[in-house]
Amino acid sequence: MRKIFFIISIFFLKFSTFNPVVAAENDVYKKIDLFGEVLEKINKEYVDEINQSESMDAAIDGLLQSLDPYSAYMSPEIFNEMQTETSGEFGGLGIEVNMESGVVKVISPIDDTPASRAGIKAGDYIIKIDDIQVQGKSLSEAVDLMRGPVGSSIILTVRRIGQKKALTFEIVREIIQIKSVKADLLKNNVGYLRLTSFNENSGDQIREQIREFEKNGNVNSYILDLRNNPGGLLSQAIRISDFFLDNGEIVSTKSRKASENRKWFAKKGDLIGGKTLVVLINYGSASASEIVAGALQDHKRAIILGENSYGKGSVQSIIPLKNKGAIRLTVAKYYLPSGKSISEVGVSPDIEIDEDTDEFRIKTDTDNQLSYALKLLNG
Repeated sequence: MRKIFFIISIFFLKFSTFNPVVAAENDVYKKIDLFGEVLEKINKEYVDEINQSESMDAAIDGLLQSLDPYSAYMSPEIFNEMQTETSGEFGGLGIEVNMESGVVKVISPIDDTPASRAGIKAGDYIIKIDDIQVQGKSLSEAVDLMRGPVGSSIILTVRRIGQKKALTFEIVREIIQIKSVKADLLKNNVGYLRLTSFNENSGDQIREQIREFEKNGNVNSYILDLRNNPGGLLSQAIRISDFFLDNGEIVSTKSRKASENRKWFAKKGDLIGGKTLVVLINYGSASASEIVAGALQDHKRAIILGENSYGKGSVQSIIPLKNKGAIRLTVAKYYLPSGKSISEVGVSPDIEIDEDTDEFRIKTDTDNQLSYALKLLNG
């Protein structure tokens, strides 16, 4: 049937004016024929016998990853795992990752997880998992290698910017339980709110902690810590931004279809009554974290302190497929109230403070960024 269509298309081109749409379709069909020819040659001539089904999966994943680092193919098995809650038999390391230049890149280690305690940092490139080279693996294959039974150990070899030699970390897998909000009253009555992810309950937890602080009546200023927060639900980013704003645009999304472009605005009611707010960000602050930091910065509602954020300013949808697998596909991009895109740029801090040493750990004596924020708030 496809060959008949191809012949008819050629006939139509000979006896009509040039149609670029038809020409493009013909070019696609030629490429499909070429792909089939290459697959056939590999199957007949390659030195080792191959699994053609796995080769096709890799080709699909390669197509999606050529679009951007966040689009990917999920086999039926991986899609099913994503939909199923953790049974307790397998554990993880506690890192958010994506694929960049054929290597797994750490977006962010999650607080109080094996990866963060071992010293894995945002921006690290994972080049080996145990003795297996990551180069040439898909993101889903690399993630599978990092999964394993709770209590089992794994060795990650990473490359870190500024380090000449590769670093190795032995990490013991655990069940990852994420507590998204942590709060503390710091010296000189500074309310400290640490948000590690944007899940369904994050907004409620932040609101409750603010109410507790305000009820006591002794909080003079606030720190919202979004460092190493890889993001999460857009709805929660909008809601949490709104907690500190009285009006104005929070974020907009632009997609290929103009009818799907959207804008979200703040409603009246700053929960902390205009008190001074410092927002901490670093390279591990991504997606929803960048929306909150960027919106508060654009409205001059907060001082942004730390390092430039990651730059993940896009929206992904999970689209099921007929084979019971799915694709994760970028369908829109985020834009800040100023009209700037976060994508690949991130949010730049008002006050840039880099981590001092490799021993840096959030909210410890080595946390020079938090120390600077406290000095700033205390005059």
